[in-house]
This record gives sequence, C-alpha cells and structure tokens, in this order.
Amino acid sequence: MNGTFGIDDLDLLRNAQNGDRDALNEVLIKHRDRLKRMIAVRMNRKLSGRLDASDVIQDTYAEAARVLDRFLENPNMPVFLWLRHLAGEQLIQSHRRHLGTQMRDAARDQPLIGGAPMATSQSIAIQLAASMLSPSDAAVQNETNDQLMVALGNMSDVDREVLTLRHFEHLSSRETAEVLGMGYEAVKKRYVRALDKLQQVLVNQLEESDE
Repeated sequence: MNGTFGIDDLDLLRNAQNGDRDALNEVLIKHRDRLKRMIAVRMNRKLSGRLDASDVIQDTYAEAARVLDRFLENPNMPVFLWLRHLAGEQLIQSHRRHLGTQMRDAARDQPLIGGAPMATSQSIAIQLAASMLSPSDAAVQNETNDQLMVALGNMSDVDREVLTLRHFEHLSSRETAEVLGMGYEAVKKRYVRALDKLQQVLVNQLEESDE
C-alpha cells in the first residue's frame, strides 16, 4: 500500500483494464468482507429471506467491471471506498426493486452522504444487542433493543452514521471522514460521543440483568 489511495489496488485495477481477468477479482475478494458488513447493517429488514448480501455484492462486481475505465480516468478516492459506493448504489436499487411502493414509507432508507442507505436505529440496536447477549437471553435482548433504539433515536443522523461506519463497517476515522465529507477530528469526537451514550445503556442493562 502507498498511503490513502492504495497503490496496490490501483495497479491491480490497471492490470484488469489491460486484460488481466484475475486482477479485478483479486481486488474484489480482498474487500468482500468489508462490503458484506456494510450491506448487512444497511439492508432493509423487510428483505430478510428475499435478498442476500452476496446478491448485492455480485451486482457490485458487475458494475465495477462496467465502470472500471471511467474510475481509472480519475481515481479520486481509495479503491475500497469506490467499491463501497458502488455497493451502496446497488443496495439502493435492490431496495427499490424488491420494496417498490413501500419505499415511500421507508424514509430512513434514503441515502445519506456516501451513497448508501442509512442504517436504522432498529438495525443497529439488534446487532449491538446480539453481540452482547446470547439467544437464550431473548427477554433481556428485547429489552436491551428497546433501550438502545431510544438512545440511537436521540442521536443525530450524522452521529448514527459515524457509529455505523466506525463500529460496524470497521472504517478508519479517515475513511469515515471521507465518506461523510467531514473533518477527521470531528469524526473522532462524534464517535466517542456516540459510544459513550450507548455504553451507558449497556452498562445499565447488564447491571439490571445481574440483580
């Protein structure tokens, strides 16, 4: 790698442009897990069982091959963020295809900065609670979900996005800043603030479950 722009990825993409069939696939495989995390936390829960993250990734791969020449004319973002942007666009299209008119009632599925559907408070809360509690603690998990959703609902959209990008998608602070068009220091402050709010909810819930 060479700094933010990942020269190794760019070299592989240029090799793909020159006819190396394996080069593009190598880049896509390298970033597949990160893309799956993004899709999992942002996919509308109404599509559970109807659409899989792998379907969206397959569409992303096809789109990456289609627009590769255009990207390489002016690679103005890291390769992973380019792929993430394409995956976000494909997820939006999948929502529209599968949900149709229901999209009018799914306001939180509208894209925010970065070209991907927003992660809802419900989606974030479910994943957070599931990571903290076992399936056998169903009652506690449901109560924790409710408390987390209240805390998340009280955050600004941008704070929730920072939390999602950093905690679930595992983006660095600099990658998060680029996706959201924010300053690096602002991202760090927002992330710490969001974590503090959620930590208090989880601490309170765990203390209650031990009583």
